[in-house]
Amino acid sequence: MKERIYVCHTYYHVYVTFLKELNRPVEQRGQATLVLSSLSIDFECLKERVEATGLFEAVVEFEEKRDTAFPELAKYRQDTGNLVKNLVNRVRFTRKFARALAPTLPVDFREYGQIYVYCDSDPIGYYLNVYKIPYHALEDGLNCLKNYDAARYDNRGHFGLKAFLSQRCNLIFIQNGYGKYCIDMEVNDISLLKYPFRKYVEQPRQALVERLTREDKDIILRAFVRDMERLRAQLTDRQGEAPGRDRILILTDPLCTLEIRERIFRDIIAMFELEGQIFLKPHPRDELDYRALFGEYPQFDPTVPMEMLNFFPGIRFKKVVAVLTEVGAIGYADEKVRLGEDFMDRYEDPLVHRQNEQI
Repeated sequence: MKERIYVCHTYYHVYVTFLKELNRPVEQRGQATLVLSSLSIDFECLKERVEATGLFEAVVEFEEKRDTAFPELAKYRQDTGNLVKNLVNRVRFTRKFARALAPTLPVDFREYGQIYVYCDSDPIGYYLNVYKIPYHALEDGLNCLKNYDAARYDNRGHFGLKAFLSQRCNLIFIQNGYGKYCIDMEVNDISLLKYPFRKYVEQPRQALVERLTREDKDIILRAFVRDMERLRAQLTDRQGEAPGRDRILILTDPLCTLEIRERIFRDIIAMFELEGQIFLKPHPRDELDYRALFGEYPQFDPTVPMEMLNFFPGIRFKKVVAVLTEVGAIGYADEKVRLGEDFMDRYEDPLVHRQNEQI
């Protein structure tokens, strides 16, 4: 039996996995398998950099497939207008989807003693539950359930019945702890959740960060930063010192259409550019071409999690500004601004981004 395996769908997931592994005793490191799913993002050459750290026994790339890759499943996703018929179709979909996925998996999950899955809403969650393989779920993003409880939002209407069919009967599948074979779900801060659940366990991310040594932080930086010299140059002035408190860092989000997204971030820049020099940190899944459209502003590598900047001593920004991204993990700014749902109401139908209010 192999020790443990992590299934990651984003750079942030990999970052948290590093935190978890580096918080283990030294003698337990190097025993885990890291799976990089390309379902949502292109990890480019991250595999090679992670392998070079020696922190994992194996790093595996996974071409995880959505249900749309199996045309025969489409008929089970259609709304018949009848609750019972929809549930029967959902039972069939759950089984058939998992069975279609099985031959595509890069490892045999039954060989691992502990399985950790970020985003068990993705196909891997269906597979593990249908094949009765216990696993631990982890929060997709920092405090993400506070703003978007996907399990309840996606299953509005008769949620209790659907949760029973998933959690007790394993006939359908619901993510974020409601799958029968989900042992528990790790979240950053339970106190923020409107809908607590018995399977939620709290593991503050900051507590993991605070236990890192300087050597641990350097391991993380080697894995995530493709061009260390360029990043250092962006963070320092010509004399090699951190300029300090006259800089504004804007974090982008993959919001709305590309056209509206451009307008959103032009408006944000206009709101803050008189306060200091603007820096941009594009989101890894943001497909807007910021290099072409905002080339006059310094920009950080989208693939580098914003938390990496915490590991550079002396680096400060006057403000860090985000729209919907949680900024609680940032320790290098004098002020953190999350513009939030009220700001987004100006650009799209509130129903699109106010999910929890519709549960």
